[in-house]
Amino acid sequence: MSVYRQVMALPDAIKQYLIVTANYWTFTLTDGALRMLVVLYFYQLGYEPIAIAMLFLFYEFFGVVTNLVGGWLGARLGLNRTMNIGLGLQVFALLMLVVPEQYLTIMWVMIAQAFSGIAKDLNKMSAKSTIKLLVPNDAQGKLYQWVAILTGSKNTLKGVGFFLGGGLLSAFGFQHALLIMAAMLAVVWGLSLIFLNADMGKAKDKPKFSQMFSKSRAINYLSAARMCLFGARDVWFVVALPVFLASHFQWDHWYVGGFLALWVIGYGIVQAFAPYFTGKRQGRVPNGQAAFAWALGLMFVPLAIGLSLHFNWLADGVLLVGLLVFAVMFAINSSLHSYLIVSYAKEDGVSLDVGFYYMANAMGRLIGTVLSGWVYGVYGIAACLMISTVFIALAALLSRKLPAMH
Repeated sequence: MSVYRQVMALPDAIKQYLIVTANYWTFTLTDGALRMLVVLYFYQLGYEPIAIAMLFLFYEFFGVVTNLVGGWLGARLGLNRTMNIGLGLQVFALLMLVVPEQYLTIMWVMIAQAFSGIAKDLNKMSAKSTIKLLVPNDAQGKLYQWVAILTGSKNTLKGVGFFLGGGLLSAFGFQHALLIMAAMLAVVWGLSLIFLNADMGKAKDKPKFSQMFSKSRAINYLSAARMCLFGARDVWFVVALPVFLASHFQWDHWYVGGFLALWVIGYGIVQAFAPYFTGKRQGRVPNGQAAFAWALGLMFVPLAIGLSLHFNWLADGVLLVGLLVFAVMFAINSSLHSYLIVSYAKEDGVSLDVGFYYMANAMGRLIGTVLSGWVYGVYGIAACLMISTVFIALAALLSRKLPAMH
C-alpha cells in the first residue's frame, strides 16, 4: 500500500492533526530561519546587537495584539481560516524583505517583522486550539502527549531554522534565501487551503468582541504565570546572553548563533518528552500543583547562575552548565503549561481561551525583551538573572492558585 493510501486510510482526526502539525512545522522552520537571517545579515551590515534586537520589537508587540484578537477571530471564522491567514501573512512578510539593500531601512524591517509576528501567533494559536478539538475529553493523557509533541517539535524545528537561515544566507544570499523560503511556505499554504477542514473551532454562538478577555479564574492565573515565566526567560536570553557570550568568551556570531540554536533544539526535544517526566509512566496527568512544584525548582537555576557571576565563583562553568539545566527545567514548565491551557479551555470557542493565554505569553516575551537590553546595558547579566529569579517566583506563587484537579 502506498504512503498516500496509508495516510488516507487514517481516522479523520489523525489526518487533521498531521495537516496542522505539518503547517506548524513548516511555518516554524521559516520563522527561525528568518530570525537568524535578519540577525546575521544586519550584523554583517555593522548594526550593534541592541539595535538588531530592537528590529524584533514590533514582532513581539504585535504578538500580544494578535493572540488577543486572533482567539476571537478563530471562534468566529474557524481555526482553519486563522491558520491559513497566518501562513499567507508569513509569505507576504518574507517577500517584503526581497528588496534591494538600500530599501531595507530599520522601519521597513520592523514592519515586515510585525507581519511575521502576527502570522506566527495566528498559526500557533490555531494549531494549539485545534488539538483540543481532535482529542476526546476523557483522553487527557493523549491530549498532553499530543500537545507536548506539537510544542516540542516546534521549538526543535525553530532551532533547526536558525541553522537553515545561516546556511541559506551563506549559500544564496539574503534575497534569494527569502525567495526560497517563501516558495516552500507557499506550497504548504496551498495544500492547507485544500485539505484542512472548514469551520473547525468555530463557536456555535458568534462571540462578542468583549469576550476576548477570559472569565475563567484558572485561565487568568495560568496566563499570569505564563507571562512571568516567559518574561523570566527572555529578560536574559534575548539580548543579554548573546551579547555576553560574544563579549566575555570572545565568540563570533557563528558560535553564538550555533550555541543558541543547539540550546533551542535541545529545549524542544525535552518539551516533546515532558509527559514522561511529569507522571505519564504512572498513568497521571499534571495539575496546578505540578505547575507550582516545577516552577519552584526552576527558580533556583537563574539564582545560582546569577550569584556565581556576581561573586565570580566558577562563573564560566556554572553559566554553561546552568544554561543546560535551565533548558531542561524550563522546557518541562513550558510543556506543562501548554497542556494545562488546552485542558482548561472550553471546547466551544476554544481559541478564545487559548488566544488570551498566548497573549499573556507574548506580553511576557515583550517585557523580557525590553528589560533584557536595558538591564544588561546598565547593570549587567547578573542583574538580568536576579530579575529572572523574581519572575519565576511570581509564576510559582500564581500557580499555587491553579486547581489541583481539572
